[in-house]
Amino acid sequence: MDVNRRTVLQAGGLVVVGGVVVACGSSSSADGSAAASSPAAPASSAAPETSAAGSSTPAAQGIASVSDVPVGGGLVIDDPAVVITQPTEGDFKAFTAICTHQGCLVSSVEGNEILCPCHGSRFSATDGSVIQGPATMPLQPAGIAVEGGSVILT
Repeated sequence: MDVNRRTVLQAGGLVVVGGVVVACGSSSSADGSAAASSPAAPASSAAPETSAAGSSTPAAQGIASVSDVPVGGGLVIDDPAVVITQPTEGDFKAFTAICTHQGCLVSSVEGNEILCPCHGSRFSATDGSVIQGPATMPLQPAGIAVEGGSVILT
């Protein structure tokens, strides 16, 4: 079998990237206890809704309570990796929670800024744009709806 240097480096890079993604997804606090990053959400095995035509579609997934998302702040959910913000009262936004710099899970929302703990990138809680690098690409919007007291992933 003829394996060249490029193949070995690419395979090694995939292993490293996989390890980083797993490490960045960890939600342990400094004292070793598990940190709650999201409220208990219903399992995704909810019964599918049936339309009038008889076809079934998955039910929308409630991922947070509106009371868990402070005005001027937000809530980071690790599965699915989404950050929900409330820049002004009653105005809810959502973005992918994966930093566009090197793929770390963002950690918090403070003063209407989404913070990445890995290298200090900051993003707007209003539109996901980069406020401070090293990230150069914005966070991508995620589809949500507010129904009753719940934030629903669409």
